[in-house]
Amino acid sequence: MSIGVFAGRSGLTPSALRFYADAALLVPAEVDPVSGYRLYSPDQLPRADMLRQLREIGMPLASVRAALDAGPAEAARMIDQHIAKVLGDAAAARRQAARLTAALTDTPGVPIAALKGPVLADAVDQVSSATARKPSMPVLDSIHIEAGPHAITLTATDRYRLSTRSLMPDEPTAATWSATVDAADLRAAANEIRRCTTVRLEASSHGIRLRAAEREDQHCRIVTEPFPDYQAMLADLPEPTTRVTVAKNLLLRALEESAGEQVSLSVTDGVPEFLTGDEQSLGSLDATATGADVRITFRLTTFYPAISTAIGPDVMLDLRVWDLPVTVRSADRGDLTTLAMPIAPEEKNDDRLR
Repeated sequence: MSIGVFAGRSGLTPSALRFYADAALLVPAEVDPVSGYRLYSPDQLPRADMLRQLREIGMPLASVRAALDAGPAEAARMIDQHIAKVLGDAAAARRQAARLTAALTDTPGVPIAALKGPVLADAVDQVSSATARKPSMPVLDSIHIEAGPHAITLTATDRYRLSTRSLMPDEPTAATWSATVDAADLRAAANEIRRCTTVRLEASSHGIRLRAAEREDQHCRIVTEPFPDYQAMLADLPEPTTRVTVAKNLLLRALEESAGEQVSLSVTDGVPEFLTGDEQSLGSLDATATGADVRITFRLTTFYPAISTAIGPDVMLDLRVWDLPVTVRSADRGDLTTLAMPIAPEEKNDDRLR
């Protein structure tokens, strides 16, 4: 094939093919000694396609060369390593950009609250389980923070789950305040403040600042998209008809060992039973139930994180009907609450919190 035809087949431009030939990454099969025309073989198309894709993900030439010459397993490892570095660099750049923006505006932050570092970091981790990385809807990868006179509340939702936790500040809050904050920024900040005795939350025009005597200030960006009115949704929920209490670790272990993508909770005559998608029982889980008979089915990817982030050894499930959220709470602590959306009994598609 001529270089023009090969370019059309491979998705690489002729100028790129000349560059990669000179770099010895994709040498033509033949070069006409008279005209100097470069000719390519159809057998070279797979290498050209891989070369193009590696460059599209920003892999440098030296790494591209090594990946092209490596076996499939080693090439896959190198791609994963490259993407991890890209993501790490992007996260570091975002944090630095937030610091630069705050420095350029140079406006004093408004004091909001003072919290214990480990407590705030744990709360960020817990509610983050209900976020979703969806670039088209940044509010789903954010955490809504509300400050009142006596509590700081963190809330997140991905439309299938909703998680909210209330914290008691070390000092009374100075003002009523709320904002929706980028979850990735908060997760990065949580890693830095986890060992800080006290963290002070300040608000600025571009974001929030987490300040601690032992660490550099952590800056988190504000998401301008309106956060869902979760309080109205919670207020509209009817009282639960059935309550199940189950040992958290036993249930998590059973879910990890089960096969399939769904799990059902059935209560009959006061006896709770957890079942896999093919109706296999998860066994004895030290569970008790009160209230009406009910059967509710979840996606495992929705149900497991809701259980795993609960606080304490026991989990309390407040059940309603199959198409309303289930409330997941710690049996002995009520400051962390997660709502998990069930799926329809027959076909289980796009039911969401509403």
